[in-house]
Amino acid sequence: MKKNLQLILFVLILGGLTSGLLVGVDLLTSERIAQNEMAQLKAAILDANDISYNSSNIHDVFDEKIEIIEIEDFDYQETSDGDAMGSRDYVFYRNEENGNISFEFIGGGLWGDIAGVITLDDEMDTIVSLVVLQQQETPGLGGIVAEENYLAQFVGIKMTPEIEINKDSSPNKPNEVDAITGATGTSNAFQRILRLNYRWYMAAWESRNE
Repeated sequence: MKKNLQLILFVLILGGLTSGLLVGVDLLTSERIAQNEMAQLKAAILDANDISYNSSNIHDVFDEKIEIIEIEDFDYQETSDGDAMGSRDYVFYRNEENGNISFEFIGGGLWGDIAGVITLDDEMDTIVSLVVLQQQETPGLGGIVAEENYLAQFVGIKMTPEIEINKDSSPNKPNEVDAITGATGTSNAFQRILRLNYRWYMAAWESRNE
């Protein structure tokens, strides 16, 4: 009986130690992931504005050059596509020298979320930079949505009246870019993500003057 109690006590202590270790590792890993994601975001915004930095001074440079503007609890109920957002916070990153505005975007792609950072000019209607930081699209097809060569064609494109991803051979208009060949689903999803996020963020931005 005594040996059984000792065994049970040993198992409980070992289980507690193991659980504590796993929780600690998870907290440490989560913190490291969050730090890496923040560094990626800051790098994308600084790169979009041609601001030099390195791994040791990125946070200081960002704090010096970029103004963070947060609009809290903005309630945008519905878009023309029928997507209800509800109340949420919107964060904008403004380059104090040229007025460029950056914000994060996210939405459902063909196989998972597509997320990244878009930077617009000071009038907030022309793309200065577009970076995809997360995607799960098909490699070699939809996955091209994250490639620098593909995203480069978005520079200078108008977000108004609505950005279009052109799927035919007609010449592109000022608000149009080429679709990804062989990846219509991803092209359609990316168009929708950019449109919706632009509407949400523009509505939040304009609410400052109401």
